[in-house]
Amino acid sequence: MLSSKEILQLVNNCLEQMPYDRQPRSLYEPIQYVLSMGGKRIRPVLMLLSYNLFREDPESILMQACALETYHNYTLLHDDLMDQADMRRGHETVHKKWDANKAILSGDSMLVLAYERMAQCRPEKLSQVLSIFTETALEIGEGQEYDMTFEQRTDVREEEYIEMIRLKTSVLLACATKIGAVLADASEEDAQLLYKFGEQMGLAFQLQDDYLDVYGDPAVFGKAIGGDITSNKKTYMLINACNRANDEQRKELMYWITATEFDRKEKIEAVTRIYNEIGINRLAQEKIEHYFAESRKYLAAVNVPEERKQELIAYTNEMMKREK
Repeated sequence: MLSSKEILQLVNNCLEQMPYDRQPRSLYEPIQYVLSMGGKRIRPVLMLLSYNLFREDPESILMQACALETYHNYTLLHDDLMDQADMRRGHETVHKKWDANKAILSGDSMLVLAYERMAQCRPEKLSQVLSIFTETALEIGEGQEYDMTFEQRTDVREEEYIEMIRLKTSVLLACATKIGAVLADASEEDAQLLYKFGEQMGLAFQLQDDYLDVYGDPAVFGKAIGGDITSNKKTYMLINACNRANDEQRKELMYWITATEFDRKEKIEAVTRIYNEIGINRLAQEKIEHYFAESRKYLAAVNVPEERKQELIAYTNEMMKREK
């Protein structure tokens, strides 16, 4: 079996060597630019590790793994345009480096390339793989729409938020693990167990991202903390703070949520203080632990020897910065 580091190297090499022979070059330059920015490559690595549970040749499905990474980066390209973000992974975003029209058109081409790369799987698996991939792509769009509509609402419920992050984030991890299993000729039961494993891992991963945006070390997190607070993003933490606050705390939260002008540092400190008073940090950690534990139950039920699961377990531990 290959290690996650060896698999990551395979993915990076494949993406670097991907040919772009079509014209006009100006359409494909932003695509190469986006895919050259790096990143953790979590989704293709999960696909290949899941495949490697059952078969010894994960390099044989590299094209499908790179298809998933191409798709993921397409969603980021369009997200950056919708959010009017200037930077991604320390580089200018496509709409900033070029323009909005280029971001739309190159992004659309990335989506088509993702399908073209995914379709290069074994013919007998094509229908099933494209069905999983297409359903996932539709769900991610639905999640993004929910996320945008939540920006205009002050009554978002916890269960609505969990469903939004399941659609927007976690189903792509689930898609990765399930397609890996399907391409490895795993049983239908094992493929579905791995889907649920990826889904629950995705929920834990996104909730941890929300948590780190408030409580993370900027040097480790890779960006300034407090972005979700300053933008009033309806996270698990803000939703529960509003629901659990006393009258005085709720009044102060509403003041900061509705303020159009504010000192960034002051707002972050004030909202974080309220989170601490209510115990939102502990609540979030418990929720993260819940979904992480659920993911482990599904992985434990997959019908392969335990020793074959160790690399996938180690990789997801590293994703969540855990010791075990």
